[in-house]
Formats: sequence, structure tokens, C-alpha cells
Amino acid sequence: MPDSSLFTPGLLTPLQLGSLNLPNRVIMAPLTRSRTPDSVPGKLQQAYYGQRASAGLIISEATNISPTALGYAYTPGIWTDAQEAGWKEVVEAVHAKGGRIALQLWHVGRVSHEMVQPNGEQPVAPSALKGEGAECFVEFEDGTAGPHPTSTPRALQTDEIPGIVEDYRQAAERARRAGFDMVEVHAANAYLLNQFLATGTNQRTDQYGGSLENRARFPLEVVDAVVEVFGAERVGIRLTPFLELFGLTDDEPEAMAFYLAGELDRRGLAYLHFNEPGFAGADITYPEGFREEMRRCFSGGLIYCGGYDAERARQRLAEGTADAVAFGRPFIANPDLPERFRIGAALTEPDHSTFYGGAEKGYTDYPFLDNGYDRRG
Repeated sequence: MPDSSLFTPGLLTPLQLGSLNLPNRVIMAPLTRSRTPDSVPGKLQQAYYGQRASAGLIISEATNISPTALGYAYTPGIWTDAQEAGWKEVVEAVHAKGGRIALQLWHVGRVSHEMVQPNGEQPVAPSALKGEGAECFVEFEDGTAGPHPTSTPRALQTDEIPGIVEDYRQAAERARRAGFDMVEVHAANAYLLNQFLATGTNQRTDQYGGSLENRARFPLEVVDAVVEVFGAERVGIRLTPFLELFGLTDDEPEAMAFYLAGELDRRGLAYLHFNEPGFAGADITYPEGFREEMRRCFSGGLIYCGGYDAERARQRLAEGTADAVAFGRPFIANPDLPERFRIGAALTEPDHSTFYGGAEKGYTDYPFLDNGYDRRG
């Protein structure tokens, strides 16, 4: 007899997210796995994402929009024909299983190092401030790879910013041609767009710094460019107000979150996806009433992520502050996670030593329930 506390019908009911119809509210969170040494998704990624097609929506691992967006070795990109073709085959593998998939568009900003930048150049950021304690992931001269302290970035010139907006636009164009159902703009986790939003990382004096509206200008320009390609009803954004990571600090996280919500609601975005501030292990939570106010500010879908199990997710849906919940580590080790939630089955625990790098082990070899589900990628 399954534990009734794990039976979560709310998670398994359909959801209209923008113009996309989802069969359930169990979202696969974006998960960096560092398994594309040449930055081109291949058969391994086809198998991995295809296995998890029963998610209401798969949000892909963070995907670099350009060579200068890179901060982590062995992560995929979407700026070349080969990358676009590789992702197209991944999308086809997911669609063949009846799934839906969004591509997450990524620029790391200052969370990088000259070793992974084109021609050994400095990473870029809103201001020339190094992230305290921040590390990226590099390949060393001897062919090994591992974490390495980030470099001090250079501040982007004002006239360079439109070029990065265009990189996002071109990445969205490639995602559209590859057949993705949606795209998600990564404006979270202390990466480039988040660096522009936060007071501690943005000390600019031009139209992209200073006031709350100015700090939001570049991220909103990126959203507008992506919306021109996909339509607002197929675009989401990931945000992390109150998160303290890679040395990022912010004096106005709540005010910025509500301002963005209003601007994105006006644009008709499909969803906001919040990675909760405690996900990195810090004892930080949202202020009381934050979720309720976010519901009033934004009329589209609201997704929350960060250490959820089935019961906590069910409670979040029941209180009406979330429309769906995204799961990361549970999806790593349980490719059939929605089915496990449906019958109250025990979850397989992930092997942390295989989270990053490697091949099939810890990636496509986790067991399915013995219920006849097609295990092929």
C-alpha cells in the first residue's frame, strides 16, 4: 500500500502554460551535467532527455548563447549549426515520447575564466568586480577538468550590450528552428542577467545602472528580443531574488522581483520560474507574503523550485501560490518521476559523484519502475 502522503493528484493534473498544454505539473528543472565535451548535444543527450519525457515540461540544462557566454567546460551551446542540429535531434527524441521541452538560454557573465573564454580574453560583466569565492569549471592543459577560481571581469561597454541582446535573439532563432516548444531566459543564480539586476554587482553609471529600472533594462531587452522570435506565450524566465551566490549581493531583491513581475506580466510572458534562495544550502527564505504578492503581480504561470518533495509540492499547489513545481535531483535519479508520484513509489537516491562529467553512468542508467514504460532514450 503506497504512503498516501505521497499521492499528489494536484501535481498530475493538466496545466495551460502560456500557449502550451502540459499533461502534469511536474517540471524537470534545468540541470547542468557537463557531458558535452565538444559543446554539441549527441546521442547521450537524446537518451537522457527522452527518458524523462513524461515530465509536464523539460527545461533543458543551461545552454550557452555564444562563445563568450561560457564559464563551464563541457556544457552545450546554441550558436553554431552543429549545436542547433544536435539539439534538434534531442527535441525529436523528446517529442517522439510525447514530451515537451524548453531550451534555457545562458550567459554566465563574470562566473568564468580566461581559460574558457575565446582567445584567453577576460570575461564580461556589468562592472569589473570579481565574485568573492566564485568558481567556474575549466579544462586544464593536461586534459583534466575541475573547478577553478573565476577571473576578474571587465565591464561591458555600453555599445557592446546590443550585441549580446542580438546573441540572445540568434540563440532563440536557432532554438525555434530546432523545434523547441519554449525557451527560458536564465536571469538567475548570479549569472550575467542577474548580475545586472543586483545592486552589489552592478555599479554602472550609464542607462543600465543605478536605478531599479535601469538595472532591469538589459534583462528586459533580452526578453523582448526572445519574445520577437518565439512569442511571449512560449517564453519563460528564471529568477532568484534573495539568492546569495558567487559573491552576489542585492539591497533591493524584493522591489526588483515585483518590478520585473509587473513588466513581464505586461509583456504577457508564459511563466516565471523561481529558484528559491535556500537551494544552495543557505538558511534563506522568502519574506512572509512574497508568494502571495507575486501572484497578484503576475497573471501567467508561477513555477517554484528548490528542494521540493511530492508533499511540499502538493502543499504549494494547494495554497494557490504556484501552478507547477520543478524538480532537479529527483529527476536525475528517477526518469519516470511523475509515475512514481502517481503511485506513491519510493524514489531512487542520486549518486552525487556522477552529477558532473562522465558518460552513461549516473546519467542514463537509473532504473525505471517495472511497469512496462519504454526505457529507451
